[in-house]
Amino acid sequence: MLPSASNSPLSLPDRLALQRTRLANERTLLTYVRTSLALVGFGLALLQFHPERGGRLGYTALAVAGVVLAVGLWRFRVHRRQLAACQLAAGKA
Repeated sequence: MLPSASNSPLSLPDRLALQRTRLANERTLLTYVRTSLALVGFGLALLQFHPERGGRLGYTALAVAGVVLAVGLWRFRVHRRQLAACQLAAGKA
């Protein structure tokens, strides 16, 4: 059961909107992870099946996978901090 509106500085629609935004942020992080894993699989497959011709592309795919994962984690943390700041600002108002 949801806490009553008198216990929280945010109204019910605002709390639900905040929760939807948090869940969207998590889904976006999972999308970054999925893309990174696909690039790792692609890179490893190239290295396994075509080590001579696909070596450079395979290693590039692995490097890009690391960058994609790092960017996803960075964006997730930034948005999580922004959401927390919005909630604190709403609580003080």
